Amino acid sequence: MAEPTIIRFDRILSSKVTPVMTAETLTETISEEHVISVLESTSPIDGAGDEFSGERNPHDRWLPITESRNGSTLRAVFHLLCSGIGYQALLLPIAFISLGWSWGIICLSLAFSWQLYTTWLLVNLHEPSPQTGIRCSRYLHLLIVSFGEKMAKLLGLFPTMYLSTGTCIVFIITGGNVMELLFETICDDDLDCIAKTLTGAQWFLLFMCIAVFAAQFFPNLNSLAVVSAIGSITAVSCCFLLWIMSVDKGRVHDHVKTDGDDDGSGFRDVLTGFAIIAAAFRGHNLVLEIQGTIPTSRKKRSRVSMWRGVIISYLLIAMCMYPIAIVGHWAYENKVYPNLGILTSFIKFHQKSTSKFVTGAICLTAIIHYLCAYQIYAMPAFDNFERIYVMKKNKACPRWVRSGIKVLFGGFTYFVSVALPFLPSLGLFIGSLALPLTLVYPCMMWIAVKKPVRFSLMWCINVGLGFIGIVFCGVCAGGALWSLIVDGLDANFFKPK
Repeated sequence: MAEPTIIRFDRILSSKVTPVMTAETLTETISEEHVISVLESTSPIDGAGDEFSGERNPHDRWLPITESRNGSTLRAVFHLLCSGIGYQALLLPIAFISLGWSWGIICLSLAFSWQLYTTWLLVNLHEPSPQTGIRCSRYLHLLIVSFGEKMAKLLGLFPTMYLSTGTCIVFIITGGNVMELLFETICDDDLDCIAKTLTGAQWFLLFMCIAVFAAQFFPNLNSLAVVSAIGSITAVSCCFLLWIMSVDKGRVHDHVKTDGDDDGSGFRDVLTGFAIIAAAFRGHNLVLEIQGTIPTSRKKRSRVSMWRGVIISYLLIAMCMYPIAIVGHWAYENKVYPNLGILTSFIKFHQKSTSKFVTGAICLTAIIHYLCAYQIYAMPAFDNFERIYVMKKNKACPRWVRSGIKVLFGGFTYFVSVALPFLPSLGLFIGSLALPLTLVYPCMMWIAVKKPVRFSLMWCINVGLGFIGIVFCGVCAGGALWSLIVDGLDANFFKPK
């Protein structure tokens, strides 16, 4: 006769993600909304030093984000760095025009500290219940655990979708524009060469085809470590080349005289500056996913390796963003262009006095970075599409299905980029609506999950930051909308320039 086993009922999770330990899992459905996992184990669940897989819903081992758990601190650094430096960093000198040197640096430092703190919250919320080994490897999953399914989808569905799919669309638009800049740099003043340039839609298509082709070789997030490493190196190189060459070329003296503040434009510009600085730091919607690739055990939690990676990556991000903001404002002042920021300004003012090799290298590093970052931001979308197939078929996606999903996603993002080529102009307004995902939700989720003592230090800090964050996001959204109303929007539908 078989020996008796110890049966333990785990807590019910409305997110329908059930823990799986080293033993066999038996699932008993008791209603349409709740699932109880019956864990069969011959040893206590909190035995010291035992390895365990982490959460997981049995389907998670087939999905791109949680398929591989062989990550490390170094890989996390590459993922965080590649996803954390984006085209918004090139716009930072614009924020300094209205804020000035002192307030610009102060606001940038406050935003840096605030977002580093909320990243720390997410890293520690990744495993909200160490005793059960449950891991929240997706931002929406943590929202569900914190607030329930209905409220989580209401609060988090749009921001997470925009910060994944919307960012990929903006990468296509900006990447295509930089490709055109690179082509014009190579042509120089050769009119016959310039006449052979592609249209805006064709540049977008070229970028999308390269991105989708590269995506076919990387089945999961952990396998993208090489891509993230290349994207990180090129991002840092592009930033350093831009500010070093700008210092070398000196200040531009033909500045545009600005009008007075009679129409309230000064206050509006200040609000825009706040929004630019807040949107410059990105990647919070990928922190939990990146941590989900790192193995965990009862002796060494994944948060240890992940936090080490966060510190290293944020130091490098600061080394890129502060010089870009300070040197960009010093060199170009109010001649920084809204389209690609300091990159466009450098090419416009110094192309004649700079070798083609240096200018081409700056453009090329930016293009490669956008192609690499596209892969990381597209991974949550691939994960969601594959989840639909896995839930219906109860098996892993075959290679041809995965390839089809990536091609369809690429086609969709390309269509939207051609239909809405002015989307980057709406970036500050839409980004302000998604900003609570970075500044507010981590604070509220900490209170909901950790339940700190009322009026304790952690309770006061998170409630205070949450309230200030809501007001700040509303102010940024209002300022961005005000600018759109006053300045107008060139809504060139289906006419990419």
